[in-house]
Amino acid sequence: MKYLFMMALLVVSMFSRFSAQEKQDPWTDSQLMDPALLASRITENKTKNAVIISVGPEAIIKGSVDIGPTREPENLEKLRNYLKNIPKDREVIIYCGCCPFVKCPNIRPAFKLLQEMGFNNAKLLNLPKNIKVDWLDKDYPINE
Repeated sequence: MKYLFMMALLVVSMFSRFSAQEKQDPWTDSQLMDPALLASRITENKTKNAVIISVGPEAIIKGSVDIGPTREPENLEKLRNYLKNIPKDREVIIYCGCCPFVKCPNIRPAFKLLQEMGFNNAKLLNLPKNIKVDWLDKDYPINE
């Protein structure tokens, strides 16, 4: 009986962890942008109506604006101030790339802020490993 109780507890624990992970990601799959797509748009000069924002340690991607790590409240406020005069239908693409995507402390607060502010064309650059592997190693365009 003790064994069955422990197994049931283990199963419940596994499902609650999965559910918690789902709840902490405020974006949908359709809001994830492939790095190759953004790189090609930058190369072809097709990003003039987009706003590209680094919410991590450095603005590496060409044409991006450096806000700083948004896990820090002052940088989250800096992002809010930067966005306040941008039209809500403008494409806003955020990225970090400091660490593996699932562990990033910066993208979730920044994306939640975009939603709270009513941006209906918000995108998150899908950098599953980090900015080096998913952008720099592929020779995608960078700020110089």
